[in-house]
This record gives sequence, structure tokens and C-alpha cells, in this order.
Amino acid sequence: MRVALITYSTKPRGGVVHTLNLAEALAAEGADVTVWSLARRGDTGFFREVDPSVRLRLVDFPDRPGESVTGRIVRSIDTLGARFTPHAYDIVHAQDCISANAVGTCIRTIHHLDEFTTPILAECHEKAVVAPYARICVSAAVAAEVAAGWGLHPTVIPNGVRADRFVAAAAAVDDQRRWRAELGRYVLAVGGIEPRKGTIDLLEAHHLLRQRHPDLALVIAGGETLFDYRDYRARFERRCHELDVRPVILGAVADAELPSLVAAAEVFAFPSTKEGFGLAAMEALAAGRPVVARELPVLREVFGDTVRYASDVEGFADALAAAIGDAGRAAAGRALAESMTWEAAARAHLAFYTAHPAPAAAVP
Repeated sequence: MRVALITYSTKPRGGVVHTLNLAEALAAEGADVTVWSLARRGDTGFFREVDPSVRLRLVDFPDRPGESVTGRIVRSIDTLGARFTPHAYDIVHAQDCISANAVGTCIRTIHHLDEFTTPILAECHEKAVVAPYARICVSAAVAAEVAAGWGLHPTVIPNGVRADRFVAAAAAVDDQRRWRAELGRYVLAVGGIEPRKGTIDLLEAHHLLRQRHPDLALVIAGGETLFDYRDYRARFERRCHELDVRPVILGAVADAELPSLVAAAEVFAFPSTKEGFGLAAMEALAAGRPVVARELPVLREVFGDTVRYASDVEGFADALAAAIGDAGRAAAGRALAESMTWEAAARAHLAFYTAHPAPAAAVP
């Protein structure tokens, strides 16, 4: 089976991480897999090495100074669509709105649903939900949102997790000591500074937490995105000044370094306001770290009782304080993470592909 997986970036966003791990697992199961992506800013590869069993097709996408977000997304769709070769594949599987709009007849994984007020982006989002001939969601909660909003019923195939990397990091004491020597004791969030990640709420909660743990730093890693969050970032920086909080902003962390950064944290914070699964938090569980997540149906579904939940700033601060030094949920959390394998996800995808072949008009 010739499978094309299409994503929009080479950077370590959740959907890209998903795409690469799924591609490698599909190839290990015998599929002929090619990953397509836009390559921004001169990138010649993904944020990590990809198993050579997977073919890569990167489409150059140079920056245009002053380009609007809408313009950049429309150009992304047009550029990827012009280069993609759909008839080379039995299955075309888009992983996001950009790729679903670019590649034509396809299967789509809807990781989460966005809300756009710009007419062109709202239209792109709508088309990326309704136009694919078959749909997958990584959680039942997101599938229920699709059913409620569009009357469509995606198949649920949960994410996998590379738990082994984070389990190993939890045992690598010297690597953890290096992070602690650099950062001290810290609360960690991964995902950058943006509205969907709930970063300002986390900042406010950390301010309250410091009243009880004044030596505890806030560390934020990651953050590559297509969208323009300068206004939100400015609000974040104003609140840092007003609260006299100086978070450590690491930006993108090398893939090989991320597991030990997670394993060295006192607690992992996951205050996202919208998620499809919560891969970063699942990785933290694999590393044996206590996790505090926002009270969301999707996170309750995925994590059950293995994490603490909070619905507001004060509750988040309390939950973070309670989580520090508490290993009571560690075994259950790690067992959950280890049960979510990419091998199982790949087998479920192959069964789905067999049950949902491309419509006859789209077959080469």
C-alpha cells in the first residue's frame, strides 16, 4: 500500500510529531510511506532524523517579509497543492487544515477544531472538515465535536507515544542534573506562548505558586507556529513585568534534549484550552513526572485519574503545589503512556485505509 502523509511544517508541533511517528510505524508494518511537508526558512529536513524506510518530500516555502497570516496560509495551500502528486499513492492522508485543502481527495485526521474569524481562514477550516472522504480523530471528545457541528462521525484512533525515550530519560540522572544546574527547580510547559496553550493563565498560576515555593522557576519550551501571536505575547510580557515573574523561555529544544528536560521538571503544566489528545503531557507521564492539566473533556478521556485537573488560575496553582513531590500517580501514569504505542496506531490506520479506499475517480 502506497501511503502519503501530508503535514504543514518540519518543526516540532504536535501534528508533525504525530505524522513522523505514524509514518515510521506504518513503514515498519510494511507500508510504502512518503511524508510531504512544506519546508520553511530553508529547512532541508525535519526537526529530527526520520527512519530511512520513510521517503520525504519537502516543498520549499520561502518567507515573504510583511506577509499576513491569511496570505501565508493561502500561499501554503497553493504551493503544496502545486507540487503534490496524488496519483502516486493509494492513500492520501492529510494531517491538518493546510494539507487537507492542498491535496484534494484525501483522508483527514482532525486533531482538534480551531475557530477563525477571518472569512478565508474560516472557509479553509470548514472545507478541511467536510471535503475529505473519510476522517479520523485521536480522541472521542474531538470526534463528538465533529459530530455535533457537522453531523459527521470520524473513526477514533488514539495517538501513540514514544514512551521509551522518556522512560530512559527518567533514569538518566546526570542529564537531569545538568538541566537543574542550569534552571534550578522548575515547572515545565511545552508548546510556546499562545492563546490555545493557556500560557497567561499558567503565568498567573505560577505567580500564586511562588508564594509557597519562591525558588520554583517557570520554564516554557517550544513555540513554532504559523500564526501571529504578537499581541498575545505582548500581553504575556506585560503580565510578567506586572507580576515580577521572569519565566525562562527556551524556544525550540533539540529533540534529543527534550526527554531529559521533561524528566528533570518538578511538575509538568498542561493548561491548554483546546487539545486533541495531549501528547506532551503523555510524554511527561512516561518520564514519571506529575502532570497538572486543564479541566477539559478530551483530557479527562485520555488521562483519567493519572493527572490532576484545574479549571481556573487559583485551582491550577493549588494543583501544581499539591503535585510537587507527589509520586502517587507515577506508576499509573507511566503504565498509561507505555500502553499507547505507535505500533497499535499504525495497525489501526492500515485497517482504516483498507476499509476506506480512495473513491474510484481518484485512483490512478
